[in-house]
Amino acid sequence: MESLDRIDRNILALLQADGRLTGAEVGRRVGLSQPAASARIQRLERNGVITGYRAVVDPVALGLNIHATIRLRTTHAQLPHALTFASRTPEIASTLRVTGEDCLIFDVYCPQAERLEEVVDALARYGPVTTSLVLRVYPQKPLTEAASTTS
Repeated sequence: MESLDRIDRNILALLQADGRLTGAEVGRRVGLSQPAASARIQRLERNGVITGYRAVVDPVALGLNIHATIRLRTTHAQLPHALTFASRTPEIASTLRVTGEDCLIFDVYCPQAERLEEVVDALARYGPVTTSLVLRVYPQKPLTEAASTTS
């Protein structure tokens, strides 16, 4: 993939903050015409830099009042089973495979403590688990900030 210039990085930062910006608005903010900005956005999409657009939903508005991370230490034999369980469990929003003592980290949203207990107990069939309640989520920084330090 070709390298990203400063304007590409600015476009990415804008769209990560608000994916609903129009090509005209993006162009205005980065100093390009609407057609030039739209062409850059399309190129970023075509090259797989921008992989999609989505709505960000407040879990509490859906009644999911408990947010936790669950770390699982398992064996290679149990790993596929744990991943299958995670893919079929709606409360598990995301799964990370990690290095270190733990193998997987799950991001979990539940309506009440009893359901979190059920998810924890079910995951414990695959190995030792450690559960942490999330007290607060801080805003995610645009990935372009991290990428600009490597360029």
